[in-house]
Amino acid sequence: MCCNNSLNEKETQSKEAIPVDLQSIRGMKFFDPHVHMTSRTTDDYQAMADAGVVALIEPAFWLGQPRTGPDTFRDYYSSLIGWERFRSSQFGIKHYCTIGLNSREANNELLAEQVMEMLPLFIYKEGVVGVGEIGFDDQTALEEKYYRLQLELAKEAALPVQVHTPHRDKKKGTQLSMDIALEHGLDPYMVIIDHNNEETVKDVLDKGFWAAFTIYPFTKMGNERMVEIVKQYGTERIMINSAADWGISDPLAVPKTAALMKQRGISDVEIRLVTYQNAITAFAQSGQIDERDFVTSKNIDQSEKFEGNTVLRGGQQPRIDSSSIIIS
Repeated sequence: MCCNNSLNEKETQSKEAIPVDLQSIRGMKFFDPHVHMTSRTTDDYQAMADAGVVALIEPAFWLGQPRTGPDTFRDYYSSLIGWERFRSSQFGIKHYCTIGLNSREANNELLAEQVMEMLPLFIYKEGVVGVGEIGFDDQTALEEKYYRLQLELAKEAALPVQVHTPHRDKKKGTQLSMDIALEHGLDPYMVIIDHNNEETVKDVLDKGFWAAFTIYPFTKMGNERMVEIVKQYGTERIMINSAADWGISDPLAVPKTAALMKQRGISDVEIRLVTYQNAITAFAQSGQIDERDFVTSKNIDQSEKFEGNTVLRGGQQPRIDSSSIIIS
């Protein structure tokens, strides 16, 4: 672990519940640029929509159990550009994704080679706004090999790169991730370095990369710490996300952090940059994001189907506008 005593103290403090008033941010719009909705329920989609989330990016990631063959990756990638995008639309949220081979499964070389062959079939699809999340976990030679290969794919496709920095020895892994990206000739403005903390943020910003922060309960980066980072470093090239994966996480982390920022005196303009606009600016370099689509996605008709399936179950009535309810 690469945590010093000061970070451990801050992480302990972040375990205390922070009361925030979501009413204080009513009317604000949020863009969550890293949220694994495959792991979430329809209740989470509804809660996010009610809190002001209008768009999100779902990166391809490790599902908790290693996949055993290339077809499992193919089906997963297909779900990101198919069913999950449809499911999100049924709650008025515009869904984008990034596609890549995650760092943990890059260590299975035979499978990784097969996945690399199929990536070009997906990264050019509609709604794919980057190659990601890729990078390092244990910082092995195989992880580096497939990180480098995927950087070249991103260059060829002119897509942004979404980089997963390791949970262990984070400072070293973050530096390595940036050094390799520069070595491959990527423009730092096309690279989003994720899962930052107080140890990494200065180097990331100084080198011209985007600095993304994952707000997790109890670990990595809490709401209060994020407020202090914005106060210290400002809002340029900084964005926040929830990740909201299969572990202990919170799909409302972005609006909750916005509410805490407002409570702590950060201006609405600054809040909008780190919880909405900066993510759009970074990932719109893909040519896939148009804010006018966020308005269109509010035209909800839950009677629609995707390959014969809907989000409705057991006689539920479809929601056909934003003022009606799903279950009465």
